[in-house]
Amino acid sequence: MSMEMQLMPSDPKGFMAGYLEALALVERLHRLLLDVIKDEFERVGVLEINAVQALLLFNIGDNEVTAGELKSRGYYQGSNVSYNLKKLVEMGYMHHQRCEIDRRSVRVRLTEKGRNIRDVVSGLFLRHAEGLEERGIIGPGGIEEITSSLKRVERYWTDQIRYIY
Repeated sequence: MSMEMQLMPSDPKGFMAGYLEALALVERLHRLLLDVIKDEFERVGVLEINAVQALLLFNIGDNEVTAGELKSRGYYQGSNVSYNLKKLVEMGYMHHQRCEIDRRSVRVRLTEKGRNIRDVVSGLFLRHAEGLEERGIIGPGGIEEITSSLKRVERYWTDQIRYIY
């Protein structure tokens, strides 16, 4: 019996099947989000940065952070945060400066060019939020329910990792 067959419950409507469907959906949504951001940047004629870099700029916002802080937030698994930060600095989207306290650490913040990209992503997300609500796809209560459920799964997974070590 294959591993996949062992994971699938005999009842296709069972909790395990729903859990696996939710996992696949989270993965697809993340990839789709990157595609949506990429399409928006193609639409507005910004072609030199990729969607992961645009999300980095959006999530940094008005803060000054280290690469380690970005990695620890876990937003960029599967991407090389240090490489993307270096490229964004080279292209003029971010300033970087050695930390006075820990000289090994580099702090980054957005330049005006970086803030412009952040604003494009912010505008995209605002249009999406308004569209979802206006079209009755999902309202504030639904968003709160989804967010609350995902936070509980995040806490559960985090606890599972802590118990391993």
